[in-house]
Amino acid sequence: MTSFISIELRSLITGIAIFLTFYAYIPYIKGIWTGTIRPHVFSWIIWGATTFIVFFAQIAGNGGVGSLPIGVSGIITILVAYIAYRKRGDIEITKFDWFFFGLAVSSLPFWFYFSDPLAAVIVLSIADILGFIPTFRKGYFLPNSEPVGFYLIFLFRNFLAMAGLAEWNTTTLLFPGSAGIACVVFVVMVKIRKIRLGILS
Repeated sequence: MTSFISIELRSLITGIAIFLTFYAYIPYIKGIWTGTIRPHVFSWIIWGATTFIVFFAQIAGNGGVGSLPIGVSGIITILVAYIAYRKRGDIEITKFDWFFFGLAVSSLPFWFYFSDPLAAVIVLSIADILGFIPTFRKGYFLPNSEPVGFYLIFLFRNFLAMAGLAEWNTTTLLFPGSAGIACVVFVVMVKIRKIRLGILS
């Protein structure tokens, strides 16, 4: 379905989404440098790989200018993974983590085999959600280790990124939509854990 939103408004929405991407990441990266935030490195490697490949799939799916926030996010996500590794964040890597990474990488053969970016996006969306498990696990046991505001900003950013797309179809909407839902589940889980553990912040 072609977007009914004008190109001018979609460009504005896309610009806001990109701004929110930087707005969310800058304090997050600062937190990694200062040691107040300890991200799970492998989650971010998986997210970087999936996000960047989805960017190209969205372009192939006629996402237009609305695809740019995902592309920018992919580049910054890989940077976060690198910084987290350098600062020695949570680098415990399990067999499941390797499985999720392999699933993300396997999306490219799916794309080429089926000659359809949707096949890659489905695999990438699953890999992205599964790649959230290490961070979800860490957030459950250490609810103060991740800032929930970061994920709330990304929830809103993903909504804007979806609104800025030129074409609304499964290929362009599935990844940002599923990632947004994952952010909601994560934030709710962390809030519940903080309440149960008597953590006020």
